[in-house]
Amino acid sequence: MSGLVHHYGLFALFLIVMLESGGVPLPGETALVAAAIFASQGKLNIVEVIGVAAAAAIIGDNLGYWVGRTGGRRLLERFGPLRRWSARTLPWSERFFQRHGGKTIFLARFFSVLRVTAAWIAGISRMHWWTFFLWNAAGGICWAVLVGLVAYYVGHAAADAINHYGLWAGAGLVVILAIVWLAVHLWKKRVLRAETEL
Repeated sequence: MSGLVHHYGLFALFLIVMLESGGVPLPGETALVAAAIFASQGKLNIVEVIGVAAAAAIIGDNLGYWVGRTGGRRLLERFGPLRRWSARTLPWSERFFQRHGGKTIFLARFFSVLRVTAAWIAGISRMHWWTFFLWNAAGGICWAVLVGLVAYYVGHAAADAINHYGLWAGAGLVVILAIVWLAVHLWKKRVLRAETEL
């Protein structure tokens, strides 16, 4: 994925993030991290990277929302086993999105599986579009800024550490980052579990 971003730059970043947000299981966050690291090396502009990633996330999520809203529900109600399953789950899904739709859409941007599916589910559940759009835009912008800046400054820090202190310092930084990543991953799982229990 970093090779695509390296060779095709912002266009590849836009396409990967937009397709992932629209429902195609691609590594959009990895593409953003790669682009931000390239920006830390002076190969891309970090402001452009963040702007492109945020725009791609918002556009892709809206495409996924409208696909779910216009075709997803019809697909679920067309076939026998799916019709029976959707008759049980759609009323619950609609109630859930009425009560917790905004924060779910915002937080979904930070979870890989939900990043691919949340827009479709919101569309299928007929979440009000303006509510979806506003929370989705907020989530897309916050995600792009947070992930982009962390990767950008980590890329700078890793390069500086290796230049000044050698590979051992770089390895130490990688270990620290792995611990931070694990802590964030465990926190995300706890938040997701709490959201689903509501």
